[in-house]
Amino acid sequence: MDGQDRESGTAFLPKFDANGLLTAVVQHHRTGEILMLAHMNAEALAMTRETGRAHFYSRSRQSQWMKGESSGNVLEVREILVDCDQDALILKAEPAGPACHTGARSCFYRRLTDDGLEPVTGG
Repeated sequence: MDGQDRESGTAFLPKFDANGLLTAVVQHHRTGEILMLAHMNAEALAMTRETGRAHFYSRSRQSQWMKGESSGNVLEVREILVDCDQDALILKAEPAGPACHTGARSCFYRRLTDDGLEPVTGG
């Protein structure tokens, strides 16, 4: 298989990195807001596709997890977009609550300024 198949073909041929992971950006399916970034291995991707709920792989804990398994703030996946070389995904999802473990709507609730970090209004 060559890069042309992966980049312009219709077959889903995920290109996992050396650690067996893909980057997954989660976006609110209606508003387009970026909610979080996580990683998926083949098992997390398969579970997400099977259940319709976002599953990820925790690099720090070295284990699978489903978003919302303890908080109830699950992410119902509506669509999965695949980038050109199939090594990153966008999960368009409907959140059942805050996406961030801090309780913020999005994990991206601060902006970088010349003076450091400042809160993003409404985050």
